[in-house]
Amino acid sequence: MRLFGAFPLAYGTILNALYIPIFGMIFGLIFRAVAFEFREHSTNKVFWNVAFGVGSFMAALFQGFALGTILEGIKVDEAGHFIGGMWDWFDWRSLLVALTLIQGYVLIGSTYLILKTEGELQTSHYRTAKLAAWTTLLGAIFITIATPVVYENARAKLFHQPEVYLFALIPVLGVLLIWLLIQSLNRKAETTPLVWTVLLFLLTFVGLGLVVFPYIIPPSITIYQAAAAPSALVFMIIFIGFLIPIMLFYNIYNYIVFRGKVAGTHYGE
Repeated sequence: MRLFGAFPLAYGTILNALYIPIFGMIFGLIFRAVAFEFREHSTNKVFWNVAFGVGSFMAALFQGFALGTILEGIKVDEAGHFIGGMWDWFDWRSLLVALTLIQGYVLIGSTYLILKTEGELQTSHYRTAKLAAWTTLLGAIFITIATPVVYENARAKLFHQPEVYLFALIPVLGVLLIWLLIQSLNRKAETTPLVWTVLLFLLTFVGLGLVVFPYIIPPSITIYQAAAAPSALVFMIIFIGFLIPIMLFYNIYNYIVFRGKVAGTHYGE
């Protein structure tokens, strides 16, 4: 809804282009939430564990397809309306982004669970985090290589002077963070793996933002063209600016209340 209020043109165009991935992601989120609730009252917890995993996988997979399609570009006419096909979002490039995003989510989830668990369960998350770190790195390398090769607009921006030096620094920092992450996992550290993973995600967001900017619908519609009226933007800034501290306080409070480690080492409990 925030996208609808601030960038209505982008909202309509992106929703038309990504109708299937967006609803697939929503279905996965709903399925995951339902599985979580039904598991609590069911005697067959294994079934609902699998259902929770399927819902989580669907949500991450379709979110990755949507991200990959936006990075690849959406076909629009001069007015900014979608003119592509129903399955434009499904190709090997968006699939690569989707699979890499899933591994990234596995990585951040595993490093968080390292912090929250102990014993046999923690050991399994160390193994999962190491595997996810390597697979995320491989996916990131393929995406970094494929982006300037496949996408002409991205290639022109990535190799433009003097931005090329900034874009060259981002992969170097990414490899450094991955190396620090793997070293901390080998040392069986509990806190630093999550720290390095969060920094890796933030670096990725910054890199994606720099590649796409100033377009909100690459490669045709900029944020300035898609923006709503200034009065609407001012209203949203005030409204969201009021809500953000409340949301931050609520989440920080939750982490304080549920601080500490989870007891138990059995997966089916």
